[in-house]
Amino acid sequence: MNKAPLGRLIGASLGPGDPQLITRRAWAALQSGARWLYPVKKAEESSYALGIVERGGLPVPADAEALVFPMTRDAIALAKAWARAATRTVELLQQGRDLVFLVEGDASTFATFGHLARVVRELAPEVIVDTIPGVSSFAAAAASTGLTLAEEDETFAVIPAAYGVEVIDRLLDEFDTLVLLKVKPLIDEVLALLEKRDLLATSCFIEKVGSPDERIVHDVASLAGEKVNYLSLMLVQNPKRVRGELRRGCRKTRPASPHCGSD
Repeated sequence: MNKAPLGRLIGASLGPGDPQLITRRAWAALQSGARWLYPVKKAEESSYALGIVERGGLPVPADAEALVFPMTRDAIALAKAWARAATRTVELLQQGRDLVFLVEGDASTFATFGHLARVVRELAPEVIVDTIPGVSSFAAAAASTGLTLAEEDETFAVIPAAYGVEVIDRLLDEFDTLVLLKVKPLIDEVLALLEKRDLLATSCFIEKVGSPDERIVHDVASLAGEKVNYLSLMLVQNPKRVRGELRRGCRKTRPASPHCGSD
């Protein structure tokens, strides 16, 4: 007897907080009849991702279900939580109905969904995963602050601040703009580095971008000693960076193409 086909697992990117940034494709998935799954840090706790959809005016279906992804560095506790979430997801997919997993920000960028989809595929290799792209927190932050991540030949990098100030210090010489995610644990160390590099005036702090509680701080030095929110990032621009010479035009590995120009 042939088994019933599995439902699809859909990762619906919702943007970082403003429901108006939910794409039309994600909005359609939310209203497609697929069952909603959403992440929480603890059982019975509110979900940031679910809150974005609620602010957008969509009613939460009665059968929407939370999956617990605890905020811990305990490898054993994390492994158990991921296994439970993936197992439950496969159980629901086996009912033949699509599942739409709510993702804050973009599902392919530092998101829970990528890990969940990978473990689900290990349990059920035949499952179809559909990832709907969305607005990332740093793209929304740049728009909210009026800053530009990169122009023309400029470069930018996105890293978790947890890599430490030594890495950040080195990257400041390699990129015109750095996006530092999750700066909460290292905020004072980062500020000290920016002061040393004379980059305080060209840095900006953004907390809970796009949400009703969004906060933008241009005077980043004023954050010293403050306990900031987990959902925070910094945009750091280094206008003094010395750039190397760029190679322009077409590579000479094949006959010149009529579509290639010269500078």
